[in-house]
Amino acid sequence: MTDSYPVELVAPDITPYRAGNTGLDYVTTFDSGRVGPHVMVAAVTHGNELCGAITLDFLFRQNFRPKRGKLSLAFNNYRAFLNFDPEHPLLSRFVDEDFNRLWSPEVLDGPRTSAELEHARELRPLINEVDLLLDIHSMQTSVSPLMLAGPLEKGRELARGLGYPVHVVSDEGHAAGRRLRDYGDFRNPSSEKNALLVECGQHWETASASVSLQTALRFLRACDAIELDQLEPHITPAPERQAFIEVTDAITIKTSAFEFVEPYYGLEVIPDAGTVLGRDGDEEIRTPHDNCVLIMPSRRLHPGHTAVRLGRFIH
Repeated sequence: MTDSYPVELVAPDITPYRAGNTGLDYVTTFDSGRVGPHVMVAAVTHGNELCGAITLDFLFRQNFRPKRGKLSLAFNNYRAFLNFDPEHPLLSRFVDEDFNRLWSPEVLDGPRTSAELEHARELRPLINEVDLLLDIHSMQTSVSPLMLAGPLEKGRELARGLGYPVHVVSDEGHAAGRRLRDYGDFRNPSSEKNALLVECGQHWETASASVSLQTALRFLRACDAIELDQLEPHITPAPERQAFIEVTDAITIKTSAFEFVEPYYGLEVIPDAGTVLGRDGDEEIRTPHDNCVLIMPSRRLHPGHTAVRLGRFIH
């Protein structure tokens, strides 16, 4: 399956934010000097996802400052983002490897290296200090935005606090490696630390920038990080009631011959258990239960990667 989408967004110039004040390029922390949580909004974890960079640029330009605790704004994989070319928009997802598959001790403390892994190790001490994280992403296809809240109730509760976007997915992540959203105490049920990952729509659609900004503003409001009179003028009315989806299966690709039987885009609901979705070599991939929801079917069908996640609506 291949898709071609026009690049409607313009990548902002982030070079004014390079120096920051943390000793890390493209990471800035504002300290209120008052007791409170350390809140982080992160963007360009994948370098070809523009909406988060647009949002951070807006937050900087509005001079938002925390009323308590700290606020960090981070352009995560800035090296890849700085390589973005609207004529070849798929080529800057990363430099060497996916920055969002590195966040386990086994990988971070392991012997191998790459541009992304070196920077993850540099960023790790700051991430260890963060209490509440929003990681902004976008998707390969034009589909409704998704909030990925992780497998724990505390993630779903934080997503409820935002009330946006409509669809909230509770999942474990990818076999290929741990996401930043799932790092450390973010996935510890006994810790108050919490994290969300938002998928704002197709990478380069104009609408993804609006979703990104509205999600970030609601996140800062839910964290009680910024004075309401600064946030509220920029927040649009809330959408319809949220729908929560629990991922029951993640289909990891085994062979180079994987293919879907139809061009799925995401959030399709397959009524009957046992319906064939695709084939991985000689193996048929079937729905495990009735009313199976397809979450983010991939166009990058390579062995070891996630082809699609399968879920069900929950109350």
